[in-house]
Amino acid sequence: MKQNIYEVQKNVEKILKGNYTGFLPINMVKEVQAKLKRRDYQVLSPYNEAEKIILFGKRCPKIRLYRILVYESDKIWHSSILGSLFGLNITSEMFGDIVLYEGNFYFYVLDDIHEYVVNNFLLVGNVRVKLEEVDANYLENYERMYEVHELIVASERIDAIVARLIGCNREKVQDKIRERLVMLNGEVLSKASYILKEGDVFSIRGFGKYVYWGIRNRTKRDNYVIEIKKYI
Repeated sequence: MKQNIYEVQKNVEKILKGNYTGFLPINMVKEVQAKLKRRDYQVLSPYNEAEKIILFGKRCPKIRLYRILVYESDKIWHSSILGSLFGLNITSEMFGDIVLYEGNFYFYVLDDIHEYVVNNFLLVGNVRVKLEEVDANYLENYERMYEVHELIVASERIDAIVARLIGCNREKVQDKIRERLVMLNGEVLSKASYILKEGDVFSIRGFGKYVYWGIRNRTKRDNYVIEIKKYI
């Protein structure tokens, strides 16, 4: 919690100085916006419903978009791309969404590190790849496809919600968390008791990727009716 407060304040100060944040998940964006006046910042969103966006003061950052080219007939996956990016020892703020569009994967990076990424992003898992830069606006009309689910849960804790989604008990979910199989907002989930917030994006290896859409109703027994969107 203290780390989160520190990150929020750090980003607020960047904007007030006229600079920009890195790519932030929607829940962090909302916390930063809550501490600013609307005239203090502008929003850079690469496309509609982007999961990670940038807030900036006077200085608008430059971002770059890369298509991942795969040699021969090898296949790559979202989770392995994410792992390869973190393997470059860069933080999640330095790169934006990973998008699958018309059979190819794309991802955004800040201009500050694009040369380093191009020169070092050579493998996704064991698959050799090459990056091809495309216009940063290439995906501006991209729209994600979702499968909508409503669940009844007693809590907004992530372990309770994951248990309902994949049909197991919370102890097995905690095993998956210990095995680093659950991601939250682009990072490995470490806390099973985390309370999901609207806009949080999480994935469960082998089961898919989801965005939490929040509480939609309450039952007579005072449980929550929540909405989850699964990426198609």
